[in-house]
Amino acid sequence: MASIPLSTNQFLSQFHPQCSQSFGVKSPWIVRRDRARVRVRIRVRAAVSKGLEVLYEDGHGTVGITEYIETMKDMAEHDGGSLRWFCPVNCVPPIKDAPVLLFLPGVDGNGMGLILHHKALGRVFEVRCMHVPIHDRTPFEGLLKFVEDTVIVEHSICGNKPIYLLGHSFGGCLALSVAARNPNINLVLILSNPATSFDRSSLQPLLPILSTSHQLGIIIPFLLSFNIGNLVKMGLDGIENVHRLLHKLIDSSRNQSCSIDILKLLDDIPGDTFSWKLKLLESATCHANSHLHAVKAEVLVLASCQDSILPSKDEAERLLAILPNCKVHYFIDCGHSLLVDRCVNLLTVIKGAGLYHHSRKHDHVSDFIPPTMMELKVADKSSQLLCESTSPAFFSTLEDGKIVRGLSGIPDDGPVLLVANHMLLGLESIPLVIEFLREKRVVLRGMGHPVLFPKKTESSSQGPDIYTLVKVFGGVPVSFSNFYRLLSVKSFLLLYPGGAREALHRKGEEYKLFWSCQPEFVRMAARFGATIVPFGSVGEDDLGEVILDYDDMMKIPIIKDGIRNHNQNISNVGITGEFRKQDTFLPCILPKIPGRFYFLFGRPIITKGKMDVLNDRKEANFLYLHVKSEVEKCIAYLKEKREEDNYRGIFQRTLYQLVRGSNQIIPTFEP
Repeated sequence: MASIPLSTNQFLSQFHPQCSQSFGVKSPWIVRRDRARVRVRIRVRAAVSKGLEVLYEDGHGTVGITEYIETMKDMAEHDGGSLRWFCPVNCVPPIKDAPVLLFLPGVDGNGMGLILHHKALGRVFEVRCMHVPIHDRTPFEGLLKFVEDTVIVEHSICGNKPIYLLGHSFGGCLALSVAARNPNINLVLILSNPATSFDRSSLQPLLPILSTSHQLGIIIPFLLSFNIGNLVKMGLDGIENVHRLLHKLIDSSRNQSCSIDILKLLDDIPGDTFSWKLKLLESATCHANSHLHAVKAEVLVLASCQDSILPSKDEAERLLAILPNCKVHYFIDCGHSLLVDRCVNLLTVIKGAGLYHHSRKHDHVSDFIPPTMMELKVADKSSQLLCESTSPAFFSTLEDGKIVRGLSGIPDDGPVLLVANHMLLGLESIPLVIEFLREKRVVLRGMGHPVLFPKKTESSSQGPDIYTLVKVFGGVPVSFSNFYRLLSVKSFLLLYPGGAREALHRKGEEYKLFWSCQPEFVRMAARFGATIVPFGSVGEDDLGEVILDYDDMMKIPIIKDGIRNHNQNISNVGITGEFRKQDTFLPCILPKIPGRFYFLFGRPIITKGKMDVLNDRKEANFLYLHVKSEVEKCIAYLKEKREEDNYRGIFQRTLYQLVRGSNQIIPTFEP
């Protein structure tokens, strides 16, 4: 479902029925609740987006605090009518078969708390927001029935396609209650600081006093969805240099004046608003907590560690322990209203948690959303230290055998299978994936160890963790089925046959290949006519030295037991050879003065038409050994040629950039 462009007056008509009649405008999507039934929804359809390109602009960050406050003012001035859904007008047409996302607001009920994410979420979801007019007095049971009826209608239309319930604070309780009453419907819950902990709120001692004060009592419901800390943070967000400071301070002062205007509008709010909202919160908290045992849906809890209204961090830990299919993402520096915090990219969080899917379960191939330009910038920032300290140099081989700097020797069309050695801890994968995105706009779908895809996780917004980055940038669990399906859709597939055994090698095993004797990956490549590109990477010995490896650690009883317990619950389905035998652990590494990473992609090997590889094991083994020898040749070449690099050391590279500029490409050896 897509939205249509509307003017400001037309936008307001979605909230006030009289405005709709006077301007002759129909809402893009409305579900109205009658006493006996839910009317069939009315849609205005637009062209559906055909797909998403790699590094597309998701629109995140284009809307800020000013737009949010202005919208709040407009809604307060024209609020009226009955309980309803609306489709945000700034949501662009979504991709084909996009699932429905229903936003359940906090106790304020305005429904615009998702405004910063409308554009990004609107590309991959059919977004609808619930609006509860300030004069509406529908009890919690009525709100629950309203949302439940909509979910049932969507389920009858979409079948097994998931229905997303995104609930903030009070809306989180509402989402949990709906899920508990509908365990057989495919629901995915995203709970932003759910108010299930309201009975432990810091406001509890003040409630008796506030209930007797009309003005303070009115303000509290708004604080539960939006606090002043977000105003200050969003007003100053995005300051990248001193020259923009004055501009941001001016905007911030304007934002503060807007907030004062909103507080003035509170005078028109009925005096019983606070007592009513308090009653709703208490009912929602009680109902949700008493039905948590019945929630079977996937749940992602977004918890602010600086929430001054609810103990959201502790509550997230409690829900993680109770709910069977729950994941938690902590936001270190966010307050209660994290959805209006510009540092939060909700779509990235959903993708990183592996919760975006079109059927019952997440499919790593068909449900993959390509990374956005904003996500690439975030990845650049998070990997800045590694990339600046190693200054990766990339070389590729043309069809005539000439070695050139860059990735021009890599085919432009898939399927392509890139096969290489793993360096220590697999750190080379980070600059490799980023470089392919930047230079060729290609997503490398890396095959990763199951430890990178845990079913129940706790992650943090202190910086993108490895679990989030792997999923957002195309990583999939290693398995024959994923391998087969990725090649069938002409992907660029990154394979390390040595797997964890190479990434977690012992002392003195740098650049040694630990490949199994099974040539299955070349046979699979030949089945789809994929181009195999063998390549080598060196540089790990310039970063650190292993002083305690797996063999050493297994001689220490306490550490040995810890490694065994850690690996006990890791699924190894679909893994064979050395990869399956290797326990995951963290070796003890002594850092060195950073050297440099080097990558050399060998001459592409065409498998199209080589059907003998499929049927003749001897031919398959020959091709397999050829690929392996090419990887070893690339490694040997780089180890020899790096001695000619005058900028191998970090001091030489730093001096070069100080003189020439940080944006200049640092020279290296002549291939």
